Amino acid sequence: MIKVLIADDEPLVRAGIRTVLESAAGIVVAAEAGDGRAAVEAALAGRPDVALVDIRMPVLDGLAAAGEIRRHVPGVRIVMLTSFGTQPNAQRAVQEGTAGFILKTCAPDELIRAVRAAHAGQAYLSPQVTRFVLDMIPHADVARGQAAAARLAALSPRESQVMSLLAEGLPNGSIARRLRMTEASTKTYVSRILAKLGCANRVQAALLARDAGLRDQQTPQEDNPGSPQRR
Repeated sequence: MIKVLIADDEPLVRAGIRTVLESAAGIVVAAEAGDGRAAVEAALAGRPDVALVDIRMPVLDGLAAAGEIRRHVPGVRIVMLTSFGTQPNAQRAVQEGTAGFILKTCAPDELIRAVRAAHAGQAYLSPQVTRFVLDMIPHADVARGQAAAARLAALSPRESQVMSLLAEGLPNGSIARRLRMTEASTKTYVSRILAKLGCANRVQAALLARDAGLRDQQTPQEDNPGSPQRR
């Protein structure tokens, strides 16, 4: 059973998230908190597996709360809840190794996937958040670009293809369809890429690809629904 802490200052948001999560098998909402300090205390008391933390909260903001939770309860995987108005703060959260980012407006199944992915030790990022973070961070200078390219040179041709799509913020399912792979194979490639590059999560890998110019390379387009696939 995955124990989840929900930290958000809006009671209706917490209620909605609770309803979605408790409809999923194997997930239980163990605690709720309406501000950042209460979130830290709830994490210390309940030791949840995953904490869903709003970036902007009173008393102690979500980023500071996430940092304290990670320091004092290192086993908790933190997924930040964000909106377009607070996404610039995602850059700081990326640097702190947060497990994932999802929009408050995401579909219920995406919320469930994010919790399960975080619990499994994977990073989960809403594609819109990934693209926003990439676009708001200044492009690398020549030296940094060359250093990034040198790191990416360790990737195989297939890994480079996966990496270029990962850099667009695509989830594993979309990458799999673009490259005509199984989703399980895509997941394996992504894990291997992160390990080779020493990246903590998909956003860090995407930033590295952007610095190296890999994001600008052409990649296969996803098939239209119903179109035949080559075998």
